[in-house]
Amino acid sequence: MSTFPFSAVVGHDDLRLALLLNAVHPGVGGVLVRGEKGTAKSTAVRALAALLPRLHVLAGCRFSCDPAAPDPECPDGPHATTAGHETRAARLVELPVGATEDRLVGSLDLERALSEGVRAYQPGLLADAHRGVLYVDEVNLLHDHLVDLLLDAAAMGRAHVERDGVSVSHAARFLLVGTMNPEEGELRPQLLDRFGLAVEVRAARDVATRVEVVRRRLAFEADPVAFTAAWRDAESATAERIAAARARVGSVVLPDAELRRIAAVCAAFDVDGMRADLVIARAAVAHAAWRGADAVAEEDVRVAARLALPHRRRRDPFDEPGIDDDALDEALREAGQQPPDGPDGPDDGEGPDDDGPGGGGSDGAPDDGPRTGGDATADPPQAEDATAPEPSQPDGERQPAPSGAAPGGDGSGAV
Repeated sequence: MSTFPFSAVVGHDDLRLALLLNAVHPGVGGVLVRGEKGTAKSTAVRALAALLPRLHVLAGCRFSCDPAAPDPECPDGPHATTAGHETRAARLVELPVGATEDRLVGSLDLERALSEGVRAYQPGLLADAHRGVLYVDEVNLLHDHLVDLLLDAAAMGRAHVERDGVSVSHAARFLLVGTMNPEEGELRPQLLDRFGLAVEVRAARDVATRVEVVRRRLAFEADPVAFTAAWRDAESATAERIAAARARVGSVVLPDAELRRIAAVCAAFDVDGMRADLVIARAAVAHAAWRGADAVAEEDVRVAARLALPHRRRRDPFDEPGIDDDALDEALREAGQQPPDGPDGPDDGEGPDDDGPGGGGSDGAPDDGPRTGGDATADPPQAEDATAPEPSQPDGERQPAPSGAAPGGDGSGAV
C-alpha cells in the first residue's frame, strides 16, 4: 500500500518541522499535534515514518536490538556476538484508543505458559515501536494511566514491566506522536508538559491552497504509484538530509551564551519546572544539525522555543494555546543583552570573560561566533523544492515558511 509522500503535503510547516526535529534527535520528546478533523495530521505522521533510515536489527530478536550495541537487558538476550542480523524499514506502530495496558506494555505469554509450563514475556506495542515511530491518534481520549505509561517509557527510553509474575525491562526508544482534536477534550496539563513539542494545525482559508490540496489528493488516489514516483526525488533528498543530520547531531555545540538565552526565555514565560529548558536545548541542537551547522545559534533557539513553549504557558484550562511571536522576539532580545551572570553583572569580582569563548558579554558579540551567517536558516527546504517535480503549484500559494521547514506550500495538508 502506497503512502502519501511527505514532500507532497501542502503546508503545515510547523508540523513537518516538529516531526523532522524529532526524527533527527528523538530525545526532543515527541510531538503533540492539535487540530481540527481532516487536516492531514495522520497523513503527515505516516509519511514521515517512510523517510526514516532503515534499521539493522539482530535476526530473531523481538525487541529490535542493534547488532552494533545490543541491549544487555534484552529479554531475548544475551545475544551471541556471531548472531546474524537483517535490515528492515523503521516501523510505524499505532496505538488504538481502546488498547489495554497488556497490549501496550506486554503480558505473560499464555501459549508458552500452557504448553511448556514456563513464565515468558509477550512483548507489547512499546517493544514493537523501539527505534521506530509510535503514533497515538486521539491521544486525549486515551485513559490517563496508559498515557502515563506511554510518556514514562518515551522519557526514559525503557519500558519496565512488573505483572503476572514476570519482571522485564527492555529498550523502548521511539519517536512519539500524538494527535488530538481539541473539540473532543483536552489533555491534563501534567500530560501536556510531557510532550516535547506541540503544534496547532488548521485547514487553509486560501482558495488556491485548498484547490491544490484536493488536486494532489485526487491525483494520489487515481494513481498512487505514478504520484509517488513524481515525488521520489524530493523524498530521497529529505531522507538523505535526515540521515546526515542524525550523524551530525552528536557533534553540534551548544554555546553557553545560547544556553543562557534558553534559560532566560523560559524564565520570561514563567514555565513550570525545567523540562522546557531541556526540550528547547535538544530541539535547538536538532535544528542546527538539520540546517547543517556545527553550533547552535539564536535562530535555532527561536525555532525550538516557538514549538516547545505554547502548550507549557497555559495557566487555565480555558486559555488558548499558542505564543505571541513579538513577545518571543522581545524575550530573546532581552536575553541576549543580559551579562553572563545576570542583569546585575558578574559576581564575586570575576570579569565577563571568565566563562571562556562561549561565555558572552552584555554586548552579545560572542554570540556571533558559532553562527553560519545571516542566511543559515533562511528557508533550507528550498534546496529540496528544487528537486521536487511539483504538479501545477498555484502562483499565490507559497508563503514564507518557518526556518528549516520541509517542502510544500502553506495551508492544509492532503487529507
